[in-house]
Amino acid sequence: MIAHIHNAQPSGEVIVPASKSHTIRALLIAALADGESIIANPLDSKDAVSCIHAVRAFGAEVEELPNGALGYARALKVRGVGHKTSGILAEAPADVLDVGNSGTTLYLAAGIAALSPGITVFTGDEQIRARPIRPLLNAINDLGGQARTTRNADAAPFIVSGPLTGGTAEIACPTSQYLSSLLLAAPLMPPGSLADIRITLLHERPYAEMTQSWLEEQGIEFENREWEQIRIPGGQSYRPFEKAVPGDFSSATFFACAAAITGSTLLLKGLDMNDSQGDKAVFSVLREMGCSVDVTDDGILISGPDPEKGERLRGGDFDINAIPDALPALAVTAAFAQGTTRFTNVPQARLKETDRIDCMDRELKKMGITCSQQEDGLTIEGGRPRGAQVDGHHDHRIVMACAVAGLASDGDMQISTAEAASVTFPGFFTILENVTSRQDGKRTSVLDE
Repeated sequence: MIAHIHNAQPSGEVIVPASKSHTIRALLIAALADGESIIANPLDSKDAVSCIHAVRAFGAEVEELPNGALGYARALKVRGVGHKTSGILAEAPADVLDVGNSGTTLYLAAGIAALSPGITVFTGDEQIRARPIRPLLNAINDLGGQARTTRNADAAPFIVSGPLTGGTAEIACPTSQYLSSLLLAAPLMPPGSLADIRITLLHERPYAEMTQSWLEEQGIEFENREWEQIRIPGGQSYRPFEKAVPGDFSSATFFACAAAITGSTLLLKGLDMNDSQGDKAVFSVLREMGCSVDVTDDGILISGPDPEKGERLRGGDFDINAIPDALPALAVTAAFAQGTTRFTNVPQARLKETDRIDCMDRELKKMGITCSQQEDGLTIEGGRPRGAQVDGHHDHRIVMACAVAGLASDGDMQISTAEAASVTFPGFFTILENVTSRQDGKRTSVLDE
């Protein structure tokens, strides 16, 4: 599918979809709990559906409640396997577990699969089968499980079996999802066991802190020694809960950046600045680049620099290790800024659905922007991007970032593989259309098969 994006000025408000990271953690913990949990306002996307398929494969029951049930617009009722097995999985999935494009489901479910004595086979789409997994599999082996890839490669397909029995594991985490996987699984090891996890590298720490916050809410006992060593005793369990999923700062980033590059004002609703999501730091970056950011009772109000007052976005140097998912959107924002912008210390951006450093470097150059890539980041010379035929690389964040660039570029932007946006943000193009208006009556975004 090709998206044609025309210049437009956004205004009004955006109801931000639910957090993917919270939704998937909620589903996995509810699936292991003893009883029925209610997950209110979860994300409805391909990644979330992949996780629902996974927890059902592990034996949990997931039911979508009628609209308005329990006072929520949408809610899932999850009956966990804890009532059968005290939190330990009695059986492995009966079939291959295909996670589609969901890397979060892949990594987090791998540790959970190691709670079962049976064998779980994981696979996914082409992008998933290129994402590295070996450090996590090695750690599972160190903690008493059995895990290996099926084709002597550092990626899916791979197999996992257990049960985990404890021990010491040393792990480097270029993606925090390796660590989150172990944190979710370790409390459910047998009584008397202990997982001693030694962390030699940890990128995108806020996502690990999010997992930690879930463990704390669940009353799980653990000892965290400054993210260098974590000790978790087994014999614990998850309990059922009722919780609403907050808005997703990762998704909000695209509309915040849209306001930034067009000099517009948008109200982003459903976000909680007290939440553990690391991508809220995007608003600090945009403020440093010259945007106005106000946290109100109704949401986050963001305004870009006003070109009629001679204001422009400013370049700068930004360490974005904690917010790698923001790189594509921030990169197109920097393309409109005055001066040079350097995004550094984000090597894990090369390990996402695509190598996002390389992909954004290539696509920005098609827009006429001077930029260069480093092993751990991007350097971008601000200018005036021009409309171009760009490649979305089947990557939801690259597709949406290029769409944002199209709102203010010289000429229309055509983006291939636009359907990938539905992985985490199914309504992206609809919302984009709703918050933009054109005096010539031309639609802002048009999707062609």
